[in-house]
Amino acid sequence: MKKLLMISMLLFVAAGSYMMHSVSQKNTKAKEVQVHKPAKKILSAKTVEKKEDSPAEISQKDKKLLAHLVHAEAKGEPYEGKVAVARVVLNRVEHKEFPDTVKEVIYEKNAFSPVQNGSIHKPYDKESYKAVQDAVEDKEEASDNSKEEELLYFYNPDTATSNWITTREVIRTIGNHAFAI
Repeated sequence: MKKLLMISMLLFVAAGSYMMHSVSQKNTKAKEVQVHKPAKKILSAKTVEKKEDSPAEISQKDKKLLAHLVHAEAKGEPYEGKVAVARVVLNRVEHKEFPDTVKEVIYEKNAFSPVQNGSIHKPYDKESYKAVQDAVEDKEEASDNSKEEELLYFYNPDTATSNWITTREVIRTIGNHAFAI
C-alpha cells in the first residue's frame, strides 16, 4: 500500500511539473529565457552547484558562436551588458543543471530566443566578440565567491511574461536586462 501511495505521489508531482512547463512555454515571449527543463529542481540562490570538471579553455569556434548569441541578444545594450550575457552562458557551462559545452548551452531547447527566431545566424560585430573575450578572461580571474560567478539567467523586465523568470533573484540590471541567479 505504501509503495502504491509513493508511486502515485511521484506521478502527481511529475505531471504537475510537466503542466507548469507547458503553460510557461505558451505564455512566454521569445525575448526571455524560459524554463530549461521541466523535471529538474528549481535552484535558489543558496543551491548554486558547479560541476566537478569545468572546461579549462573555450575554443575559437565556441567564442565565435557565443559572439553570435551576444550580438543577437544584446544588440544596442551597453558593453557591460554584452559581457554579462556571455558570462551567463559560461556560468551555465560550469553549472550542474545545464549542458557541458557552449554549443549545447546555446542550443538547449527554449533557452535563447535568437536560436528560436534564427537571428543567431546573423553576423556579429567586433564589440560582441570583444565582450566574449573579456567574459572568458574575467571568468579565468574571478573569485569563486563572486555573485557574477552565479549569474545563470537574464531577461528584459519590460517584455517578460513568464512569472517563473521574475522569481529569480536579480543581482544586477544593465541596460534593459536583469541578470539573475
